[in-house]
Amino acid sequence: MKRIKFISLFVIFTLVIVTSCVKDLDVKPIDSNVIVSENLMDREGAMIQALAKLYASFAVPGQDGVGGSGDISGIDNGFGVYTRALWMLQELTTDEALCAWNDQTIKDFHWHTWSPTDVFNAAMYSRIIYTVSICNEYVRNSAGSSDPDVIKYNAEARFLRALAYYHAIDMYGRSAFITEADLPGAFFPKETDRVSLFNYVEGELKAIENSLGEPRFEYGRADKAAAWMLLARLYLNAEVYLGAGNSKYAECIEYSTKVINAGYTLEPDYRMNFGADNHLSQEMIFAINYDGEFTRSYGGTTYIIHAATGDNMSAAALGIGSGWGGNRTTKEFVNILVDTLAYPPLATDTTFARVPDKRVYLWLLKSWEINNVGTFSDGIGVRKFTNMNHDGTPAVHPHNDFPCTDYPIFRLADTYLMRAEANLRLVGGDAGQALSDVNMVRGRAYGDASGNITAGQLSLDYILDERGRELYWEGVRRTDLIRYDKFTGGAYLWSWKGNVKEGKATESYRNLFPIPASEVGANPNIHQNDGY
Repeated sequence: MKRIKFISLFVIFTLVIVTSCVKDLDVKPIDSNVIVSENLMDREGAMIQALAKLYASFAVPGQDGVGGSGDISGIDNGFGVYTRALWMLQELTTDEALCAWNDQTIKDFHWHTWSPTDVFNAAMYSRIIYTVSICNEYVRNSAGSSDPDVIKYNAEARFLRALAYYHAIDMYGRSAFITEADLPGAFFPKETDRVSLFNYVEGELKAIENSLGEPRFEYGRADKAAAWMLLARLYLNAEVYLGAGNSKYAECIEYSTKVINAGYTLEPDYRMNFGADNHLSQEMIFAINYDGEFTRSYGGTTYIIHAATGDNMSAAALGIGSGWGGNRTTKEFVNILVDTLAYPPLATDTTFARVPDKRVYLWLLKSWEINNVGTFSDGIGVRKFTNMNHDGTPAVHPHNDFPCTDYPIFRLADTYLMRAEANLRLVGGDAGQALSDVNMVRGRAYGDASGNITAGQLSLDYILDERGRELYWEGVRRTDLIRYDKFTGGAYLWSWKGNVKEGKATESYRNLFPIPASEVGANPNIHQNDGY
Protein backbone atom coordinates (compact mmCIF):
# COMPACT_ATOMS: atom_id res chain seq x y z
CA MET A 1 0.00 0.00 0.00
CA LYS A 2 1.35 3.39 -0.97
CA ARG A 3 0.62 5.34 2.23
CA ILE A 4 3.22 5.26 4.94
CA LYS A 5 1.66 5.59 8.36
CA PHE A 6 3.21 8.87 9.37
CA ILE A 7 1.20 10.70 6.69
CA SER A 8 -1.97 10.46 8.78
CA LEU A 9 -3.10 13.40 10.92
CA PHE A 10 -2.30 13.91 14.59
CA VAL A 11 -1.85 16.52 17.27
CA ILE A 12 1.66 17.49 18.32
CA PHE A 13 3.77 20.02 20.15
CA THR A 14 3.17 23.64 21.05
CA LEU A 15 4.24 26.14 18.40
CA VAL A 16 6.49 29.15 18.63
CA ILE A 17 4.20 32.16 19.01
CA VAL A 18 5.35 35.27 17.19
CA THR A 19 3.89 38.74 16.97
CA SER A 20 4.08 38.87 13.19
CA CYS A 21 3.38 36.26 10.49
CA VAL A 22 0.41 37.82 8.67
CA LYS A 23 -2.08 39.33 11.08
CA ASP A 24 -5.26 38.29 9.27
CA LEU A 25 -3.90 34.80 8.59
CA ASP A 26 -2.42 34.24 12.03
CA VAL A 27 -0.64 30.99 12.73
CA LYS A 28 -2.53 29.21 15.52
CA PRO A 29 -0.82 27.19 18.26
CA ILE A 30 -1.33 23.44 18.11
CA ASP A 31 -3.50 21.92 20.88
CA SER A 32 -1.04 20.95 23.63
CA ASN A 33 -3.32 18.54 25.46
CA VAL A 34 -2.10 15.40 23.75
CA ILE A 35 1.60 15.75 23.00
CA VAL A 36 3.54 18.88 23.78
CA SER A 37 7.13 19.84 23.11
CA GLU A 38 8.14 19.28 26.72
CA ASN A 39 7.35 15.56 26.57
CA LEU A 40 7.91 14.89 22.90
CA MET A 41 11.05 12.79 23.39
CA ASP A 42 9.48 10.82 26.24
CA ARG A 43 6.36 9.61 24.45
CA GLU A 44 6.67 6.39 22.47
CA GLY A 45 6.01 7.04 18.80
CA ALA A 46 5.66 10.78 19.34
CA MET A 47 8.72 11.75 17.31
CA ILE A 48 7.54 10.09 14.10
CA GLN A 49 4.02 11.45 14.63
CA ALA A 50 5.36 14.94 15.13
CA LEU A 51 7.52 14.58 12.02
CA ALA A 52 4.40 13.60 10.11
CA LYS A 53 2.82 16.92 11.05
CA LEU A 54 5.70 18.71 9.34
CA TYR A 55 5.13 16.79 6.10
CA ALA A 56 1.37 17.22 6.43
CA SER A 57 1.76 21.00 6.65
CA PHE A 58 2.41 20.93 2.89
CA ALA A 59 -0.53 18.64 2.12
CA VAL A 60 -3.59 19.42 4.23
CA PRO A 61 -5.23 22.52 5.72
CA GLY A 62 -4.89 21.53 9.39
CA GLN A 63 -5.58 19.08 12.17
CA ASP A 64 -9.30 18.64 11.57
CA GLY A 65 -9.34 17.55 7.95
CA VAL A 66 -10.99 19.27 5.01
CA GLY A 67 -14.05 20.41 6.96
CA GLY A 68 -12.41 21.63 10.16
CA SER A 69 -10.37 24.65 11.12
CA GLY A 70 -7.10 25.20 9.30
CA ASP A 71 -3.62 25.87 10.62
CA ILE A 72 -3.97 29.38 9.21
CA SER A 73 -7.15 31.43 9.49
CA GLY A 74 -8.82 34.08 7.38
CA ILE A 75 -9.10 32.04 4.18
CA ASP A 76 -11.07 29.09 2.82
CA ASN A 77 -9.50 25.77 3.85
CA GLY A 78 -8.95 24.76 0.24
CA PHE A 79 -7.20 27.94 -0.82
CA GLY A 80 -5.16 27.84 2.40
CA VAL A 81 -3.37 24.57 1.58
CA TYR A 82 0.38 25.00 0.94
CA THR A 83 0.45 23.02 -2.33
CA ARG A 84 -2.56 24.88 -3.73
CA ALA A 85 -1.17 28.32 -2.89
CA LEU A 86 2.20 27.35 -4.35
CA TRP A 87 0.67 26.10 -7.58
CA MET A 88 -1.48 29.20 -7.98
CA LEU A 89 1.43 31.62 -7.60
CA GLN A 90 3.76 29.58 -9.80
CA GLU A 91 1.32 28.70 -12.59
CA LEU A 92 -1.61 31.14 -12.78
CA THR A 93 0.89 33.99 -13.22
CA THR A 94 2.28 32.43 -16.43
CA ASP A 95 1.34 31.29 -19.92
CA GLU A 96 0.62 27.80 -18.60
CA ALA A 97 -2.59 28.49 -16.69
CA LEU A 98 -5.40 30.94 -16.03
CA CYS A 99 -8.53 30.65 -13.91
CA ALA A 100 -12.15 31.38 -14.85
CA TRP A 101 -13.42 31.84 -11.30
CA ASN A 102 -14.49 35.07 -9.63
CA ASP A 103 -13.08 34.19 -6.21
CA GLN A 104 -11.83 37.49 -4.82
CA THR A 105 -8.62 38.49 -6.66
CA ILE A 106 -7.75 35.18 -8.32
CA LYS A 107 -7.72 36.60 -11.86
CA ASP A 108 -5.14 39.20 -10.80
CA PHE A 109 -2.43 36.54 -10.90
CA HIS A 110 -2.71 35.94 -14.62
CA TRP A 111 -3.23 39.65 -15.28
CA HIS A 112 -0.11 40.60 -13.24
CA THR A 113 -2.19 43.08 -11.22
CA TRP A 114 -1.89 41.57 -7.73
CA SER A 115 -1.35 43.84 -4.72
CA PRO A 116 0.00 43.62 -1.14
CA THR A 117 -3.54 43.03 0.15
CA ASP A 118 -4.12 39.92 -1.98
CA VAL A 119 -5.45 37.19 0.31
CA PHE A 120 -4.09 34.31 -1.79
CA ASN A 121 -0.60 35.79 -1.73
CA ALA A 122 -0.93 36.25 2.03
CA ALA A 123 -1.92 32.60 2.38
CA MET A 124 1.29 31.50 0.64
CA TYR A 125 3.48 33.70 2.80
CA SER A 126 1.69 32.58 5.95
CA ARG A 127 2.02 28.93 5.00
CA ILE A 128 5.77 29.33 4.59
CA ILE A 129 6.14 30.93 8.02
CA TYR A 130 3.84 28.36 9.63
CA THR A 131 5.85 25.42 8.26
CA VAL A 132 9.11 27.08 9.27
CA SER A 133 7.73 27.60 12.78
CA ILE A 134 6.71 24.00 13.43
CA CYS A 135 9.95 22.75 11.91
CA ASN A 136 11.88 25.03 14.25
CA GLU A 137 10.10 23.53 17.24
CA TYR A 138 10.82 20.03 16.07
CA VAL A 139 14.48 20.78 15.38
CA ARG A 140 14.87 22.36 18.82
CA ASN A 141 13.37 19.39 20.63
CA SER A 142 15.16 16.69 18.66
CA ALA A 143 18.61 18.31 18.70
CA GLY A 144 21.35 16.46 20.55
CA SER A 145 19.72 13.03 20.41
CA SER A 146 22.00 10.03 19.93
CA ASP A 147 19.14 7.92 18.58
CA PRO A 148 19.94 7.21 14.88
CA ASP A 149 16.27 7.50 13.93
CA VAL A 150 15.84 10.83 15.70
CA ILE A 151 19.02 12.16 14.07
CA LYS A 152 17.47 11.33 10.71
CA TYR A 153 14.12 12.88 11.72
CA ASN A 154 15.92 16.05 12.77
CA ALA A 155 17.62 16.26 9.37
CA GLU A 156 14.28 15.76 7.61
CA ALA A 157 12.74 18.59 9.63
CA ARG A 158 15.63 20.84 8.63
CA PHE A 159 15.13 19.87 4.98
CA LEU A 160 11.43 20.75 5.11
CA ARG A 161 12.29 24.08 6.71
CA ALA A 162 14.87 24.69 3.97
CA LEU A 163 12.27 23.87 1.32
CA ALA A 164 9.83 26.39 2.81
CA TYR A 165 12.56 29.03 3.04
CA TYR A 166 13.53 28.27 -0.57
CA HIS A 167 10.01 29.22 -1.59
CA ALA A 168 10.45 32.46 0.35
CA ILE A 169 13.69 33.14 -1.53
CA ASP A 170 12.06 32.44 -4.86
CA MET A 171 8.75 34.23 -4.41
CA TYR A 172 9.39 37.01 -1.89
CA GLY A 173 13.13 37.61 -1.73
CA ARG A 174 12.94 38.86 1.84
CA SER A 175 10.91 37.40 4.72
CA ALA A 176 10.60 37.12 8.45
CA PHE A 177 13.38 34.87 9.71
CA ILE A 178 13.12 32.52 12.68
CA THR A 179 15.09 29.40 13.60
CA GLU A 180 15.23 26.98 16.52
CA ALA A 181 17.38 29.55 18.32
CA ASP A 182 14.31 31.80 18.68
CA LEU A 183 12.65 30.46 21.82
CA PRO A 184 8.86 30.40 22.24
CA GLY A 185 7.32 33.70 23.22
CA ALA A 186 5.90 36.90 21.79
CA PHE A 187 8.41 38.87 19.72
CA PHE A 188 8.85 40.60 16.38
CA PRO A 189 10.81 38.28 14.07
CA LYS A 190 13.74 39.90 12.36
CA GLU A 191 13.85 40.24 8.60
CA THR A 192 16.38 38.56 6.34
CA ASP A 193 17.34 39.52 2.81
CA ARG A 194 17.57 37.28 -0.23
CA VAL A 195 21.33 36.77 -0.14
CA SER A 196 21.37 35.88 3.55
CA LEU A 197 18.46 33.49 3.15
CA PHE A 198 20.16 31.85 0.16
CA ASN A 199 23.30 31.31 2.23
CA TYR A 200 21.27 29.93 5.12
CA VAL A 201 19.38 27.40 2.99
CA GLU A 202 22.56 26.35 1.21
CA GLY A 203 24.34 25.87 4.53
CA GLU A 204 21.47 23.89 6.04
CA LEU A 205 21.22 21.50 3.10
CA LYS A 206 24.94 20.81 3.15
CA ALA A 207 24.95 20.38 6.93
CA ILE A 208 22.20 17.72 6.91
CA GLU A 209 23.31 15.84 3.81
CA ASN A 210 25.04 12.99 5.63
CA SER A 211 22.26 12.64 8.22
CA LEU A 212 19.47 12.10 5.73
CA GLY A 213 18.50 8.65 4.51
CA GLU A 214 19.99 7.17 1.39
CA PRO A 215 18.09 7.83 -1.86
CA ARG A 216 14.78 5.98 -2.02
CA PHE A 217 15.01 4.71 1.57
CA GLU A 218 11.28 5.36 2.10
CA TYR A 219 8.85 6.90 -0.33
CA GLY A 220 7.44 10.29 0.68
CA ARG A 221 10.28 11.17 3.05
CA ALA A 222 13.13 13.54 2.31
CA ASP A 223 16.43 11.81 1.62
CA LYS A 224 19.86 12.80 0.34
CA ALA A 225 18.63 13.00 -3.24
CA ALA A 226 15.91 15.48 -2.24
CA ALA A 227 18.55 17.69 -0.62
CA TRP A 228 20.79 17.44 -3.70
CA MET A 229 17.85 18.32 -5.91
CA LEU A 230 16.97 21.39 -3.88
CA LEU A 231 20.61 22.49 -3.94
CA ALA A 232 20.72 22.04 -7.73
CA ARG A 233 17.59 24.17 -8.14
CA LEU A 234 18.98 26.80 -5.77
CA TYR A 235 22.22 26.94 -7.76
CA LEU A 236 20.52 27.06 -11.16
CA ASN A 237 18.71 30.22 -10.07
CA ALA A 238 21.65 31.74 -8.18
CA GLU A 239 22.03 34.75 -10.49
CA VAL A 240 18.37 35.62 -9.95
CA TYR A 241 18.68 35.26 -6.18
CA LEU A 242 22.18 36.69 -5.67
CA GLY A 243 22.50 39.10 -8.58
CA ALA A 244 24.16 39.05 -11.98
CA GLY A 245 27.69 37.68 -11.92
CA ASN A 246 27.01 35.36 -8.99
CA SER A 247 26.34 32.21 -10.99
CA LYS A 248 26.72 28.74 -9.53
CA TYR A 249 26.25 26.61 -12.62
CA ALA A 250 29.18 24.31 -11.83
CA GLU A 251 27.57 23.58 -8.47
CA CYS A 252 24.24 22.91 -10.18
CA ILE A 253 25.95 20.39 -12.44
CA GLU A 254 27.67 18.76 -9.45
CA TYR A 255 24.47 18.20 -7.48
CA SER A 256 22.36 17.31 -10.50
CA THR A 257 24.90 14.63 -11.31
CA LYS A 258 24.65 13.27 -7.76
CA VAL A 259 20.91 12.82 -8.27
CA ILE A 260 21.29 11.29 -11.73
CA ASN A 261 23.78 8.77 -10.32
CA ALA A 262 21.57 7.88 -7.34
CA GLY A 263 19.64 5.04 -9.00
CA TYR A 264 16.53 6.77 -10.35
CA THR A 265 15.34 6.01 -13.87
CA LEU A 266 12.93 7.70 -16.25
CA GLU A 267 9.62 5.86 -16.43
CA PRO A 268 8.91 4.62 -19.97
CA ASP A 269 5.34 5.89 -19.59
CA TYR A 270 5.26 9.64 -18.85
CA ARG A 271 1.77 9.29 -17.35
CA MET A 272 3.21 7.11 -14.58
CA ASN A 273 4.23 10.32 -12.81
CA PHE A 274 0.80 11.92 -12.69
CA GLY A 275 -1.72 9.22 -11.83
CA ALA A 276 -3.03 7.62 -8.66
CA ASP A 277 -0.15 5.12 -8.64
CA ASN A 278 2.62 7.67 -9.15
CA HIS A 279 4.12 6.56 -5.84
CA LEU A 280 5.48 3.64 -7.89
CA SER A 281 7.35 5.91 -10.30
CA GLN A 282 11.07 5.17 -10.46
CA GLU A 283 11.84 8.82 -11.22
CA MET A 284 9.97 10.42 -8.31
CA ILE A 285 12.55 11.99 -5.99
CA PHE A 286 10.25 13.79 -3.58
CA ALA A 287 6.49 14.23 -3.53
CA ILE A 288 3.73 15.43 -1.22
CA ASN A 289 1.60 12.38 -0.51
CA TYR A 290 -2.16 12.23 -1.02
CA ASP A 291 -4.69 9.43 -0.60
CA GLY A 292 -8.43 9.32 -1.24
CA GLU A 293 -9.09 7.66 2.11
CA PHE A 294 -6.33 8.76 4.47
CA THR A 295 -4.96 12.12 3.29
CA ARG A 296 -7.66 14.39 1.92
CA SER A 297 -7.35 17.99 0.90
CA TYR A 298 -8.87 20.55 -1.44
CA GLY A 299 -5.33 21.54 -2.31
CA GLY A 300 -2.66 19.55 -4.11
CA THR A 301 -3.82 17.22 -6.85
CA THR A 302 -7.47 17.44 -5.75
CA TYR A 303 -7.35 21.08 -6.80
CA ILE A 304 -5.24 20.50 -9.91
CA ILE A 305 -7.44 17.71 -11.31
CA HIS A 306 -10.88 19.09 -10.37
CA ALA A 307 -10.19 22.73 -11.30
CA ALA A 308 -8.91 21.66 -14.74
CA THR A 309 -12.05 19.65 -15.56
CA GLY A 310 -15.25 21.10 -17.00
CA ASP A 311 -17.35 21.81 -20.06
CA ASN A 312 -17.21 18.80 -22.42
CA MET A 313 -14.36 17.06 -20.59
CA SER A 314 -15.09 13.70 -18.95
CA ALA A 315 -14.68 13.80 -15.17
CA ALA A 316 -15.15 10.02 -14.92
CA ALA A 317 -12.25 9.42 -17.31
CA LEU A 318 -10.02 11.25 -14.82
CA GLY A 319 -11.34 9.29 -11.84
CA ILE A 320 -13.36 12.09 -10.25
CA GLY A 321 -17.06 12.72 -9.82
CA SER A 322 -17.25 16.21 -11.28
CA GLY A 323 -15.16 19.13 -12.45
CA TRP A 324 -14.87 22.65 -11.09
CA GLY A 325 -14.38 24.39 -14.45
CA GLY A 326 -11.53 26.69 -13.44
CA ASN A 327 -8.04 26.30 -14.87
CA ARG A 328 -6.94 25.81 -18.47
CA THR A 329 -4.01 26.95 -20.62
CA THR A 330 -3.31 29.49 -23.36
CA LYS A 331 -2.75 29.09 -27.10
CA GLU A 332 0.76 30.55 -26.66
CA PHE A 333 1.76 27.72 -24.36
CA VAL A 334 0.11 25.10 -26.56
CA ASN A 335 2.25 26.40 -29.43
CA ILE A 336 5.26 25.48 -27.27
CA LEU A 337 3.88 22.13 -26.18
CA VAL A 338 2.67 21.18 -29.67
CA ASP A 339 3.97 22.09 -33.12
CA THR A 340 0.59 23.47 -34.17
CA LEU A 341 1.79 24.12 -37.71
CA ALA A 342 2.33 20.41 -38.14
CA TYR A 343 -0.59 19.40 -35.94
CA PRO A 344 -3.20 22.16 -36.03
CA PRO A 345 -6.17 21.87 -33.66
CA LEU A 346 -8.94 19.75 -35.15
CA ALA A 347 -12.47 19.36 -33.82
CA THR A 348 -12.16 15.66 -34.61
CA ASP A 349 -9.02 15.33 -32.45
CA THR A 350 -9.99 16.90 -29.13
CA THR A 351 -7.09 15.23 -27.30
CA PHE A 352 -4.33 16.04 -29.84
CA ALA A 353 -3.79 12.29 -30.23
CA ARG A 354 -2.00 12.86 -33.56
CA VAL A 355 0.95 14.46 -31.79
CA PRO A 356 3.87 11.99 -31.45
CA ASP A 357 5.09 13.63 -28.21
CA LYS A 358 3.36 11.51 -25.57
CA ARG A 359 3.58 14.26 -22.94
CA VAL A 360 0.66 16.07 -24.59
CA TYR A 361 -2.42 15.71 -22.39
CA LEU A 362 -4.72 18.42 -23.66
CA TRP A 363 -8.40 18.79 -24.42
CA LEU A 364 -9.76 21.07 -27.12
CA LEU A 365 -12.52 23.16 -25.57
CA LYS A 366 -14.94 25.36 -27.50
CA SER A 367 -12.68 28.31 -28.31
CA TRP A 368 -8.98 28.41 -29.15
CA GLU A 369 -9.08 32.14 -28.41
CA ILE A 370 -9.58 33.30 -24.83
CA ASN A 371 -12.09 36.07 -25.42
CA ASN A 372 -13.24 36.04 -21.82
CA VAL A 373 -10.99 34.98 -18.93
CA GLY A 374 -14.11 34.10 -16.95
CA THR A 375 -15.33 31.56 -19.52
CA PHE A 376 -13.78 28.16 -18.89
CA SER A 377 -14.47 26.91 -22.42
CA ASP A 378 -12.27 29.73 -23.80
CA GLY A 379 -8.84 28.14 -23.90
CA ILE A 380 -7.36 24.65 -23.99
CA GLY A 381 -8.02 22.06 -21.30
CA VAL A 382 -5.19 20.24 -19.52
CA ARG A 383 -5.67 16.65 -18.38
CA LYS A 384 -2.11 15.81 -17.38
CA PHE A 385 -3.00 14.80 -13.82
CA THR A 386 -5.53 12.05 -13.19
CA ASN A 387 -7.01 10.07 -10.29
CA MET A 388 -6.73 6.86 -12.32
CA ASN A 389 -3.72 4.58 -12.32
CA HIS A 390 -1.43 5.13 -15.28
CA ASP A 391 -2.88 2.08 -17.05
CA GLY A 392 -6.46 3.36 -16.71
CA THR A 393 -7.51 1.19 -13.77
CA PRO A 394 -9.06 2.77 -10.63
CA ALA A 395 -6.98 4.09 -7.76
CA VAL A 396 -6.35 1.81 -4.78
CA HIS A 397 -8.64 4.05 -2.72
CA PRO A 398 -10.91 5.55 -5.40
CA HIS A 399 -12.86 8.62 -4.34
CA ASN A 400 -14.86 11.01 -6.49
CA ASP A 401 -13.63 14.05 -4.59
CA PHE A 402 -10.19 13.21 -3.21
CA PRO A 403 -7.51 11.78 -5.53
CA CYS A 404 -4.75 9.40 -4.53
CA THR A 405 -2.32 11.18 -6.85
CA ASP A 406 0.78 12.56 -5.15
CA TYR A 407 2.00 16.09 -5.85
CA PRO A 408 5.46 15.88 -7.47
CA ILE A 409 8.05 18.29 -6.09
CA PHE A 410 11.19 16.79 -7.64
CA ARG A 411 11.56 14.16 -10.34
CA LEU A 412 14.45 12.92 -12.44
CA ALA A 413 13.50 14.50 -15.78
CA ASP A 414 13.86 17.94 -14.19
CA THR A 415 17.36 16.98 -13.06
CA TYR A 416 18.49 16.16 -16.61
CA LEU A 417 17.11 19.46 -17.90
CA MET A 418 18.72 21.47 -15.08
CA ARG A 419 22.10 19.90 -15.80
CA ALA A 420 21.68 20.56 -19.52
CA GLU A 421 20.85 24.22 -18.95
CA ALA A 422 23.69 24.69 -16.46
CA ASN A 423 26.17 23.17 -18.94
CA LEU A 424 25.04 25.58 -21.67
CA ARG A 425 25.21 28.59 -19.37
CA LEU A 426 28.57 27.69 -17.84
CA VAL A 427 31.60 29.07 -19.65
CA GLY A 428 33.43 25.95 -20.80
CA GLY A 429 30.44 23.76 -20.00
CA ASP A 430 29.92 20.39 -21.63
CA ALA A 431 27.54 21.04 -24.56
CA GLY A 432 27.73 17.37 -25.55
CA GLN A 433 26.46 16.34 -22.14
CA ALA A 434 23.71 18.94 -22.41
CA LEU A 435 22.57 17.50 -25.73
CA SER A 436 22.62 13.97 -24.32
CA ASP A 437 20.56 15.06 -21.29
CA VAL A 438 17.91 16.77 -23.40
CA ASN A 439 17.65 13.78 -25.73
CA MET A 440 17.35 11.47 -22.74
CA VAL A 441 14.16 13.31 -21.79
CA ARG A 442 12.89 13.56 -25.37
CA GLY A 443 13.59 9.87 -25.99
CA ARG A 444 11.13 8.98 -23.25
CA ALA A 445 8.61 11.47 -24.65
CA TYR A 446 8.65 9.91 -28.12
CA GLY A 447 9.40 6.32 -27.15
CA ASP A 448 12.43 6.23 -29.45
CA ALA A 449 15.06 8.50 -31.03
CA SER A 450 12.63 10.07 -33.50
CA GLY A 451 12.25 13.17 -31.33
CA ASN A 452 15.96 13.66 -30.69
CA ILE A 453 17.52 16.99 -31.62
CA THR A 454 20.92 17.87 -33.02
CA ALA A 455 23.65 20.06 -31.57
CA GLY A 456 22.63 22.80 -34.00
CA GLN A 457 19.10 22.84 -32.61
CA LEU A 458 20.16 23.02 -28.98
CA SER A 459 20.06 26.43 -27.30
CA LEU A 460 19.06 27.96 -23.99
CA ASP A 461 15.70 28.98 -25.45
CA TYR A 462 15.17 25.43 -26.64
CA ILE A 463 15.76 24.15 -23.10
CA LEU A 464 13.22 26.63 -21.70
CA ASP A 465 10.65 25.31 -24.16
CA GLU A 466 11.60 21.72 -23.37
CA ARG A 467 11.16 22.42 -19.66
CA GLY A 468 7.68 23.67 -20.50
CA ARG A 469 6.90 20.53 -22.47
CA GLU A 470 8.20 18.22 -19.76
CA LEU A 471 7.23 20.05 -16.56
CA TYR A 472 4.06 21.96 -17.37
CA TRP A 473 1.68 22.39 -14.42
CA GLU A 474 4.32 21.12 -11.96
CA GLY A 475 4.83 24.48 -10.28
CA VAL A 476 8.11 25.63 -11.85
CA ARG A 477 7.03 27.80 -14.81
CA ARG A 478 7.17 31.21 -13.11
CA THR A 479 10.68 30.49 -11.76
CA ASP A 480 11.84 29.35 -15.21
CA LEU A 481 10.44 32.39 -17.02
CA ILE A 482 12.08 34.75 -14.51
CA ARG A 483 15.45 33.06 -15.01
CA TYR A 484 15.07 33.71 -18.76
CA ASP A 485 13.81 37.28 -18.25
CA LYS A 486 10.50 36.41 -19.90
CA PHE A 487 8.08 36.57 -16.96
CA THR A 488 7.60 40.33 -16.80
CA GLY A 489 8.43 42.89 -19.48
CA GLY A 490 7.58 42.45 -23.14
CA ALA A 491 10.06 39.81 -24.33
CA TYR A 492 7.35 37.16 -24.16
CA LEU A 493 3.62 37.88 -24.24
CA TRP A 494 0.70 35.53 -23.74
CA SER A 495 -3.07 35.90 -23.72
CA TRP A 496 -4.24 38.29 -20.99
CA LYS A 497 -0.82 38.99 -19.55
CA GLY A 498 -1.18 42.53 -18.25
CA ASN A 499 -5.01 42.24 -18.49
CA VAL A 500 -4.96 42.70 -22.27
CA LYS A 501 -6.22 39.96 -24.58
CA GLU A 502 -3.10 40.05 -26.78
CA GLY A 503 -0.85 40.44 -23.74
CA LYS A 504 1.34 43.38 -22.82
CA ALA A 505 4.56 44.11 -20.96
CA THR A 506 4.30 44.12 -17.17
CA GLU A 507 6.46 45.76 -14.51
CA SER A 508 9.74 44.08 -13.58
CA TYR A 509 9.13 44.51 -9.86
CA ARG A 510 6.51 41.78 -10.20
CA ASN A 511 9.31 39.23 -10.44
CA LEU A 512 8.80 39.20 -6.67
CA PHE A 513 5.47 39.02 -4.91
CA PRO A 514 4.68 41.64 -2.28
CA ILE A 515 5.12 40.97 1.41
CA PRO A 516 1.50 40.89 2.66
CA ALA A 517 0.40 44.34 3.83
CA SER A 518 -0.83 42.88 7.10
CA GLU A 519 2.65 41.45 7.79
CA VAL A 520 4.36 44.76 7.08
CA GLY A 521 1.84 46.56 9.29
CA ALA A 522 2.19 44.09 12.16
CA ASN A 523 5.99 43.80 12.32
CA PRO A 524 8.17 46.94 12.33
CA ASN A 525 11.16 44.80 11.25
CA ILE A 526 9.58 43.86 7.92
CA HIS A 527 9.88 46.03 4.81
CA GLN A 528 7.89 45.92 1.60
CA ASN A 529 9.42 44.81 -1.69
CA ASP A 530 10.18 47.58 -4.19
CA GLY A 531 7.32 48.66 -6.43
CA TYR A 532 4.52 47.78 -4.02
